[in-house]
Amino acid sequence: MTTYASFLPRLARRVATTLLLTLAGVAGAQSWPTQPVKIIAPVPAGGGVDFLSRAIAQKLQEAWNTAVVVENKPGASAAIGTDFVAKSTDGHTLLMGYSVLATNKFLVSKLPYDLERDLKPVIHVGYIPLILVTQPNFPANSVQELTALLKANPGKYQYASGGAGAGAHLSGEMYKHLTGVDLTHVPYKGNAPALNDLLGGHVSIMFDTITTSLPHVKAGRLKGLATTGAKRSPLAPDLPTMIEAGVPGFEISAWYMIFAPKAMPPEVVQKVNAAVNKALADPELAERLSKQGVALVGGSVKGAEDFLASEVDRWGRIIKAANIKAE
Repeated sequence: MTTYASFLPRLARRVATTLLLTLAGVAGAQSWPTQPVKIIAPVPAGGGVDFLSRAIAQKLQEAWNTAVVVENKPGASAAIGTDFVAKSTDGHTLLMGYSVLATNKFLVSKLPYDLERDLKPVIHVGYIPLILVTQPNFPANSVQELTALLKANPGKYQYASGGAGAGAHLSGEMYKHLTGVDLTHVPYKGNAPALNDLLGGHVSIMFDTITTSLPHVKAGRLKGLATTGAKRSPLAPDLPTMIEAGVPGFEISAWYMIFAPKAMPPEVVQKVNAAVNKALADPELAERLSKQGVALVGGSVKGAEDFLASEVDRWGRIIKAANIKAE
């Protein structure tokens, strides 16, 4: 029989053990990082994910006085780099994830990782609207003209994307679904090589992040037709949104979120969250990213978790309704 007197020592031991583990976790978080930190960009160099990763890595390196390096691990619609982080055990590897993580689970049948089981959202960094671009001599100068041209020539034209399930791919498929046009999808291993082929005239159109395509539009190397946000981008105020251009219900932005392996201690996750929030509040970084079209978000770990859950739910419904299939 357990008596009250015998129960007290055991209770005291449990409380002491819990307290020691908590203090150990806090102490561990205070000393972290104890080695260089890696941010995995699961795309080739040159796109919005890579740019944002390097901008934040610079600020984190200054804050932690420790090397923070960005490694590009592209391929398989970001699955290669994402899986690398999910299986990382060094406690110092993070992922700059993006919109494709919310759609891969619906479009890729055999992912090597499980989003909810293997990864922990750390912070919602921000988002960038996309821009619909084509070559300067393409025979359409507006979304309305493009839609008419594609309907008159089913299957003749192609659109490029940085990979199946990415924002550019889903934008193209949503455009097809909402307008009834027939376009061929040409996926690449990242937005940068897709954009290069568009510039070279090998594909017809592309939905790209405004960060990377707008300079080409301003230089006359590409022609911008519309942006994909809910309202016009301050970087391209003369361009209509897709909704304004006659495609009701079309709203897509590329979002970015830092993830950690699920096994990373909560105290360390909170430390990374606080450091990134501080970086995002830095006026110099905020101004530099704003000029690149990035709308910063920040916020809590819980906020990142809730946002990811809402995106998974939203895209699950859209992909099913539009019958979008991965190549």
